[in-house]
Amino acid sequence: MAQVLEFKLPDLGEGLTEAEIVRWLVEVGDVVAIDQPVVEVETAKAMVEVPCPYGGVVTARFGEEGSELPVGAPLLTVAVGATDASSSGSEGAAAEEPSGGSGNVLVGYGTGAPAARRRRIRPERVGATAAPATVPASAPVPVPAAAPAPVPVGDVNGRANGQVNGRQGPVAVVSPLVRRLARQHDIDLRRLTGSGPDGLILRADVDSAIRHVGEATEAETRPAAEPVAAEAPTVHGGAAVPAAERIPLRGVRGAVADKLSRSRSEIPDATCWVDADATELMAARASMNAASGPSGGPKVSVLALLARICTAALARYPELNSTVDTAAREIVRLPGVHLGFAAQTERGLVVPVVRDAHTRNAESIGAEIARLTELARTGKLSPAQLTGGTFTLNNYGVFGVDGSTPIINHPEAAMLGVGRIMPKPWVHNGELAVRQVVQLSLTFDHRVCDGGTAGGFLRYVADCVEQPAVLLRTL
Repeated sequence: MAQVLEFKLPDLGEGLTEAEIVRWLVEVGDVVAIDQPVVEVETAKAMVEVPCPYGGVVTARFGEEGSELPVGAPLLTVAVGATDASSSGSEGAAAEEPSGGSGNVLVGYGTGAPAARRRRIRPERVGATAAPATVPASAPVPVPAAAPAPVPVGDVNGRANGQVNGRQGPVAVVSPLVRRLARQHDIDLRRLTGSGPDGLILRADVDSAIRHVGEATEAETRPAAEPVAAEAPTVHGGAAVPAAERIPLRGVRGAVADKLSRSRSEIPDATCWVDADATELMAARASMNAASGPSGGPKVSVLALLARICTAALARYPELNSTVDTAAREIVRLPGVHLGFAAQTERGLVVPVVRDAHTRNAESIGAEIARLTELARTGKLSPAQLTGGTFTLNNYGVFGVDGSTPIINHPEAAMLGVGRIMPKPWVHNGELAVRQVVQLSLTFDHRVCDGGTAGGFLRYVADCVEQPAVLLRTL
């Protein structure tokens, strides 16, 4: 007897309360294994695949792609322990997946199931006769019980079997964007004839259906005496003004907005800055990389050197490696440096964190920055890799700008900003010369220290940039 279990959106950790469904990885009727990823969601911190702790047949899904669900809301239901109704001369073979599930709900970014068990299986839909070529006669086909009371959204638009243009079978839609567009405009994909190969429904087919629906609706609602004409846009001074675009503040963009707003409203910040001659730093970096040889390992980046300088500066000025407990009215000095660095991705600005940066040398910091940057680029950073920072380094020079006034990454106490390094006229050894100059800016929480401490920190950083040998004192 099949048992239908409900899998709810789990707590993804770090205080997250909701997630946006980006892409479903399974459909109603699919067989899933324990700990198989079933949906890809975007939280305020990362893009993660959510594994299901149950094995069986998916009987319902809840939530459209692009919609937000709160933690604890139903994601899908799975029929587990189903028996093969077609077996004869036996009591039926029970599904091998236990109804209790894996118990690994959830760390937010997968439970480490073996690769062989993560393979997606696409059998015939529930209630249809299994094809011998797809499911061997000896393999039991779980038959789920009736779906629970909630009705999964979106099943009409290409997610269930039905009469498709006069034939029985699945809707010929591949692109999730096409499905989402159809859902947004209440277009029944089963009524469309696809113009793609083998009747594949393309976006152009949905766009055409949307236009026809709009024209029909307009014709029904227009008074008989009204001439046929398209609605005119707003006109000012003879020129048409397009409608304003509204973009929801959610996901990463919403989290960034909330954090920056909180930082500005809670932290009395101040900024100081200085220009520094980075010529010797660039020469030192070139010497380091040349000494490693053609195959001597990864090159040391400028960002890695600046990060190492920051950890040395924080050892001398620990006031800036702290946070403020407003409830207790206490400054909390933190024992270790977890260095965040700003990284721009297609999903927006993220701040991966190099753990225990104070224990690493420049090469180790550089390797970790490279690893986290690649994960950020592919959207695979976990929430744990994006939280817990104690100080942030922001290299906005990669955008070709000289200076900025950084906003502190709440609840940290300071952020160092680095502009572009470029040739400029500079007085060197009493003579005018062309040198590699960079602007450094420090924004700090004025509650944790005064300007003297902040100025001392920034001056030490600038001295290390101008004379890298200064770092030897702390190595």
